[in-house]
Amino acid sequence: MSDNMTLAGAVLSIIVRKGRMLLVRRRNPPDQGLWGFPGGRIEHGETCFDAAARELREETGFITHAEGTLTAFDLIDRDDRGHIRFHYLIVAVKCHDNGWTDIHAGDDADAVDWFDLEQVHACPAAFSPGLPELGALALSPRGIAPWPLAPQTRTTDTTPHHRAESLLS
Repeated sequence: MSDNMTLAGAVLSIIVRKGRMLLVRRRNPPDQGLWGFPGGRIEHGETCFDAAARELREETGFITHAEGTLTAFDLIDRDDRGHIRFHYLIVAVKCHDNGWTDIHAGDDADAVDWFDLEQVHACPAAFSPGLPELGALALSPRGIAPWPLAPQTRTTDTTPHHRAESLLS
């Protein structure tokens, strides 16, 4: 890839239950063999909330809906010469814990399990970089960012149109 490639959108799907986070062990690079939040690319025309619910279902079998955004960050990978190989804008999305118990590894995951922060801190090399910090945020009482659940759609008149529904209503 060259430095002029377009960045891609990706999501991490975060489920928290009784102080534990649902994680998958990655089957493929990047982070192959490491535990991390389920996630992947946002498909063209898909909202980040829909992508989070889809990725969670594909990698763990957990069926639910997204509640809102915890945070967003850049993942920029460079080769030895400093050229960008890929650039993702990753949105960490908190998903609703509806008590679903039929979980199993699928798609890009080869294992799925629940972890608390103590387990993560006891063996940090087994987890994706940044997971302790993102896990602490996910487990904190801070909550999700208030933002409309409906995607904003722009028409030829360039006026944003969206439902007035938000996470606060």
